Amino acid sequence: MSAHHMVGGSMVEAIGKRTGVDEGVGRTALMVAAARAIECGRPDALARDTYAEHFVRAARAAADWPVHPDQVPGRDTDPLWGRLARFFGLRTRVFDDFLLECAAAGAHQIVILGAGLDSRAYRLPWPPGRTVFEIDQEGVLAFKQAVLDSLDAEPKAVRRPIAVDMRLDWIGPLTAAGFDPARPTVWLAEGLVPYLPPDAERNLIATIAAHSVAGSALCYEVKEGLKPAGEFGYPLHTVVRERIGVDLSALFNAEPRPDSAADLAARGWTTTVRTPFDFTRQHGRGPLPEKDDTLAANRWVFASTP
Repeated sequence: MSAHHMVGGSMVEAIGKRTGVDEGVGRTALMVAAARAIECGRPDALARDTYAEHFVRAARAAADWPVHPDQVPGRDTDPLWGRLARFFGLRTRVFDDFLLECAAAGAHQIVILGAGLDSRAYRLPWPPGRTVFEIDQEGVLAFKQAVLDSLDAEPKAVRRPIAVDMRLDWIGPLTAAGFDPARPTVWLAEGLVPYLPPDAERNLIATIAAHSVAGSALCYEVKEGLKPAGEFGYPLHTVVRERIGVDLSALFNAEPRPDSAADLAARGWTTTVRTPFDFTRQHGRGPLPEKDDTLAANRWVFASTP
């Protein structure tokens, strides 16, 4: 048996252990994958990711996590695998739609920043001639590649994984992998920015703007007004920490945030800022506001060049 067919065995587990996919921010990627797997099993699924279950099952830290709605006690009333999972399903759908619309409008390059266990290169119906660049740390990409290889998965676009720490120079490796700043690009930072210090967010936006020509676009998530850990305990954060060991309050950067949407607008970009609840109402399913709700701080920013 070839090594890449050992998805449940020692090879993938060793990669996960060695590279931190089971810890810290890496574990948040597993949490999102589990949410996408659960969403996939809903009869009214907003997004379908058939690879997500395999990522979860291949990771030691997530071995007992649910991957189907029937495995969630209380289903939608469960704060973690019900409400929060539905939030991730909604976010996946909204950003899927944006990326495909931009690709159909002429963006030939898709750059996914902090790609984690994203499988959009494999599951979305890309127009011909599109290239998907996935940037993340080496360990996360190696774990994902091992799982995808075990499934003999074939991407629906040209896929270029780029192993680099985004705290370092990532434009150089991106360009070396074939990125052409003279061509229209759609950029995605789905779950990255809330973890960044304010200066890193400013630098990220400036770098994207400097490498985007007419016809380019960007979508990303930010948090506004998130209260620092210790000042306020969000009930959902407590549930996530106690049940799966992910301390969101410690991972999210709660320093005063820059208004990156305004920064883009000042550069001539057209920007729209929406809440997740806007899309819950649009699609007829998803989370609605609750008391002391961490999701109330989430904003989704959509921007395009002149």
